[in-house]
Amino acid sequence: MKKEEQMREVLATPGATRYILEKYGIRARKKYGQNFLIDANVIRGIIDAAQITQDDCVLEIGPGIGSMTQLLSGAAGKVICVEIDESLRPVLSETLEDCDNVKILWQDILKTDLRAICDAYNGGKPLKVVANLPYYVTTPILMQLLEQKNVFRSITVMVQKEVADRIRSGPGSKEYGALSLAVQYYAEPEAVMTVSPSCFIPRPGVDSSVLCLRAYGEPPVECNEKVMFGLIRAAFNQRRKTLANAISHGYCAGGKQYTREEVTEALEEMGLPATVRGEALSLEQFAQLSLILGPEQKGPEQSIGF
Repeated sequence: MKKEEQMREVLATPGATRYILEKYGIRARKKYGQNFLIDANVIRGIIDAAQITQDDCVLEIGPGIGSMTQLLSGAAGKVICVEIDESLRPVLSETLEDCDNVKILWQDILKTDLRAICDAYNGGKPLKVVANLPYYVTTPILMQLLEQKNVFRSITVMVQKEVADRIRSGPGSKEYGALSLAVQYYAEPEAVMTVSPSCFIPRPGVDSSVLCLRAYGEPPVECNEKVMFGLIRAAFNQRRKTLANAISHGYCAGGKQYTREEVTEALEEMGLPATVRGEALSLEQFAQLSLILGPEQKGPEQSIGF
């Protein structure tokens, strides 16, 4: 292995990570969900799964002390990092000193203009996202990314294994829900590897998974998007009820309220019983239901909000 590659991997070890944390008096901050990766093989696996090349501009969310950033710098043409914890400024100044193709934006990813990053640093071309996501804000971050149109080619992230299982689940399973449908509408999810708590400092209390989401150029189903996600929200907010009851008692897109009779008639048109629950319907069936129950009511654009 070349000396440069060895230097780039120095942080991805327990000893090097502890040294940096002690040198700068850093403790993992619970409010930011910080768990620092200490296994270079895991980091290389993430980069390989994301298929990073010198032609890519990568957005890394939460670089921490720079362990994955160092390796990304060697693999990608450019790396844009968004980090909320400004106490890490002196650390990253040292650990990324030789990474000339890395730019750090000190801000909250949930308040970041992602289209502006794409335009400013990649000529408007789609980015690739790589991140070890804080578990407590995984879903808001994922949905913010996925809802962007033509901003990302792929999203490769470390998430809690339970969340990865939910995202990849299908109709009829206990993990299946609104998050599964939302993610699968925008991207094809693939579980790359399971990661042990021993690969982090501090150790989380659960296993993690690396998940690769490859964005669709066009949605995989034809639907009335606003209506469909309104129906999904209503269905899984009251998942123990039949779909007809859940939707008729729920708030749907643009303020539209459907009666139980309207929903039952639509289900019958689809060949489904009036007693069916939302957890039994596939993405394709929710899409079909949205077309039958549409058109959507006029109203302000809303985030999916899962």
